[in-house]
Amino acid sequence: MKRPPQPSGYELDERVCRMICPIAAAMVGVCLTAIGITKVVIAVRRANTLADDMMALDSVLFLIATLTSYFALRTPPGVRLHRLERIADVTFISAMSLMTIIALVLTYALAV
Repeated sequence: MKRPPQPSGYELDERVCRMICPIAAAMVGVCLTAIGITKVVIAVRRANTLADDMMALDSVLFLIATLTSYFALRTPPGVRLHRLERIADVTFISAMSLMTIIALVLTYALAV
């Protein structure tokens, strides 16, 4: 019986992709909501901030994480695309980090 080739380096757990896919998809919605709320606050306070532009970039990162984890899950088990799993993992963590930075920018910009 022939065994499927093992990826070099490390092997990600499929459960990680199963978690990233729906969470990242939901975070795209959170980003869109935050952009809308930020636009309203900016209009009312007549203040300008880069937070809405950063949030748009963040939503793209979450979309990349969603799509790559989805396509990694859709491949057959013997041919799993570990590169896609890795991209999903890295973009998800990057997007969450950027969201934290955006929260700090918003807090500072709207507090002044």
